[in-house]
Amino acid sequence: MKAGVVGASGYLGAELLRLLAGHPDLDVVALQGETSAGSAIGTIYPGLGAAYPDLLVTGFDESELAGCDVVFVALPSGSSQRVVPGLVESARLVVDLGADFRLRDAAAYPRWYGFEHAAPELLAEAAYGLPELFRDELESARLIASPGCYVTAASLALAPLTAAGLVDPGGVIVDGASGTSGAGRSPTAGTHHGAVNESFSAYKLLEHRHTPEIEQVIGATVLFTPHLAPMTRGILVTCYARLASGAAEPTTASLVELLADSYAGEEFVHVGQEPPATRQTLGTNNVMLTARYDGRTGHVLVLAALDNLTKGGSGQALQAANVALGLDETLGLPRVALVP
Repeated sequence: MKAGVVGASGYLGAELLRLLAGHPDLDVVALQGETSAGSAIGTIYPGLGAAYPDLLVTGFDESELAGCDVVFVALPSGSSQRVVPGLVESARLVVDLGADFRLRDAAAYPRWYGFEHAAPELLAEAAYGLPELFRDELESARLIASPGCYVTAASLALAPLTAAGLVDPGGVIVDGASGTSGAGRSPTAGTHHGAVNESFSAYKLLEHRHTPEIEQVIGATVLFTPHLAPMTRGILVTCYARLASGAAEPTTASLVELLADSYAGEEFVHVGQEPPATRQTLGTNNVMLTARYDGRTGHVLVLAALDNLTKGGSGQALQAANVALGLDETLGLPRVALVP
């Protein structure tokens, strides 16, 4: 099967190419990206040169992607909505790694993303690319909206609790920490090494754009606070929720069992007793979960760790594409973390 990548020179594009290099059924035939047009991908990322010695990044050209079995679009927010409508008509499957088709309500985009949506007619059609929760929708999809990294971690942590009616949906708190690669390849004053090293900071208080996406997935009101951690890759979220009115008081053991039962048979979700660390997921498509119940305060606590570029980004996009294309869901996706 033929695959194309639009936005190939960004971090998500590079991670996707790393994964596709090990995929037995998908062959990359086109790389596109305006800022790096004319460059070999091995020049931009020398580590990818051996896998793609002859592929040049070209400017966007829809005709070159026509006939692809899957086109992955890894463009900044607001950009993919202008190219996806045409690609949906010419490719078998389009997977958007950006945010442009994640929210169901077009009116939410000006509030959270600062733009009017250019293709609102596609919002209802886009399947949400979180296979563990929306696999059935993916099986017939021609357009997939791949979730955000924080959203993936928080949603997998909280969805079993909200679905069971165990927690109060009116006041869920999510504290998240991300590595600097979540900000993308282009450095800013707040994300380069000198600003982040030996520091830990919160950002976008009360206004992070992943907030409505988390709420949409889990069906609860969320207070989300993201933090920037001095590491390259990884997401760790700590989620707090009070018990729902009338809910039976759980135990830590019953919460862990609920998570384990919810994700039984899922290849990439691992539920354990110990608090997870981002290092345990480095370079993999895995999510690590655990939970606690604090009877003293009446709070449920759930933690999730993942690699923001893999399960939180390109790995998840590839996993969802595998489902939509009728392939083995695990193809091309690493499950063993880098150590040390």
